[in-house]
Formats: sequence, structure tokens, C-alpha cells
Amino acid sequence: MKRLLFVLGLLLTSLTLSHCSDDDNATSINSSETPDHALFVVNAGNYNSSNASLTLYDPSTGEARNEVFATTNGFKLGDTAQSMTIHNNTGWVVVNNSHVVFSLDLTTLKERGRLTDIHSPRYIAIISDTKGYISHLWSNKLTVFNPQTCKVTGSVTIPDMVAESGSTEEMVYQDGYLYVTCWSYHKRIVKIDTKTDTVVGEVEVGIQPTSLVADCNRKLWALCDGGYEGSPVGYEAPTLCRIDPETMTVEKRYTFTKGDYISKVRINDERNILYWLNGGALYRMSITDDALPASTALNADGYLYALSIDPQTGDIYVADAIDYQQQGIVYRYSAAGKIIDSFYAGIIPTEFAWR
Repeated sequence: MKRLLFVLGLLLTSLTLSHCSDDDNATSINSSETPDHALFVVNAGNYNSSNASLTLYDPSTGEARNEVFATTNGFKLGDTAQSMTIHNNTGWVVVNNSHVVFSLDLTTLKERGRLTDIHSPRYIAIISDTKGYISHLWSNKLTVFNPQTCKVTGSVTIPDMVAESGSTEEMVYQDGYLYVTCWSYHKRIVKIDTKTDTVVGEVEVGIQPTSLVADCNRKLWALCDGGYEGSPVGYEAPTLCRIDPETMTVEKRYTFTKGDYISKVRINDERNILYWLNGGALYRMSITDDALPASTALNADGYLYALSIDPQTGDIYVADAIDYQQQGIVYRYSAAGKIIDSFYAGIIPTEFAWR
């Protein structure tokens, strides 16, 4: 899959000015409201097939509804959905190969606006009602936008990165600073002062940091996939790095086995237990553990592709994309690893977001 993402990135060549527009023709044809505590499943769909979708799951009833975006708005999300971020009562859905970010009212699921011509967007970090950031594949900049007006307001250039091989991925906002993973062909975490939108620090981690979380001690944890054989930046064993954001230094480095496919580091609501996927299996450890776990955290069916932790209950949600052509399936486990429920989502369930 890592190689697939590189190939897809090479195909994404549109780089134009960004703007916001509203779809006046979108009408709600589903009057049921979103539950107060709900899980959204972002289904990527197949590349160049424009079959990305959203699934809505109610943990209190076990009801899952597929295609909720299309059902409510009368048109599909587009080509290759990547992620979803929720701020207040608004959901921001990133559709990578359609170069668009949708803004949704989470009560009705109706579109309230969109950012278009956003070059290969990946993830969103919203730091206030009036400011957010978008990361990109094949770009040396982050896009800055105003969530209230749904308009681009600026950008942040990442030093020592060129657009042709540039890549930013997951982000964490903490104490006035935005921490950003520099992923494809890179091995850095950069620190951005959100008052000035300038890079004020960086730290070298493992090759290709993909995901990032902050723990209860305000330390950062970066999961680095190690690259791939033949990569210009190198190929090494994946690593998990604990970073001091004040000094921007790596305090501790955990090393996996070379060739492991590590992805999706996540953290519980108490921010003291880390979870990740390795070769389709789930692992977890305490932030105080001195070594990586020797065994998996649960016995799940299939090859696990996406991961999330319920912030209210600690339940574990994992997704299996099966053959990447049919509907994927999501499994719900208790924090102790006992199966609770399962449901079908869309094609290639890739990310989760909690309301």
C-alpha cells in the first residue's frame, strides 16, 4: 500500500489557487439526525472510480448507515476519501484525488461549504473557530484556512522541502504550536508557531513518519514506517519515537523488525495507552513501557487496515478492507479485547472520526 500511495501521488499534478464554494442544489433526503455520540467511517473507495463514501455508526444501538453523505446531499463524495476531522458541530471530509474538502453540518449531514482545487489534501488540523491547516502529498506547503468562512487565508512553507518530493501527513496541535509529520521521502517532524505561521523547530526521527499523537505528559509519539527498498531516502526498520516538543529531541526510540508494515498509531482518551497496526494485527502498550509488546492485543479476523479508540468507552474499532473491491467490515471490541459488534462499511474503510 505504501508503494501504491507513491504511485498515486505521482498522478496528482493539479496545483491551482484554492477557493470555497457552496452547492445550492444539495438537498437533504434523510431527515434522521446524527446521534450525539457517533462514529464516522471514511471509505476511500477505489482510485479513479469516484466511489468514496461515509458510513455512520451509532454505538448505542449498533445501527450502521452507509452512503450517508450521498443520501443526504444527492451526490457522492468523489475520488479517494482520505480523512475526516470534527470541530464543534462541523465535519471536514478530505477527498484526496478530487482535490476537495467538504464542510458538513453534523446534525443534518448537509454540506455547508467546500474548499476546492486543494492539491492532493491529506489531513486537517483545526486549532480554533477561525483557523485550520491542511497537509498535502507532493507539496512543500501547508494550506491555512478559515473554518468559519471556508476560505483559504495563507500557507506555510516547509524548509528544505521541494514540491516534487514534498509531503506532509498527520498533525498535532498543542500549546500554540502545530507539529507536522514530513512523510514521503522525509524523516522529520517540524514545529510551527501558529501565531506567525513559521517553522520554529524540527527533529529528525525515523524514515517516513506517518502518524503522530500527544500523550498525557504532553510528549509526542511519531510512528515511522521505515520507507521501502529502493527509496531515495533509504530503507530501515520502522520505529516509534517519543519526542520532547519543548527541546524537539527524540527521548526514546522503539525499533520494530525491518519489513514490518506499521501504521495508524492512536491513543486512548486518557492518553496513556498507545495502539497501532502491524502487518494487519493490533498492538498496544503503555506510554511508560520500556519495550515493544511481544504479542498482539486481540485476535481479530482479517487484515486490519484502519484503527480508532472510542473516547467515551475505550472500545477498539478496527476495519478490514478485505479485497479492496467489495465493502469493508468494521469490528468493535471492548478495551479488554472481547468482540462486541461488527458491521459493513464502504469500499476500503481507511479512517475514523468521532462526534
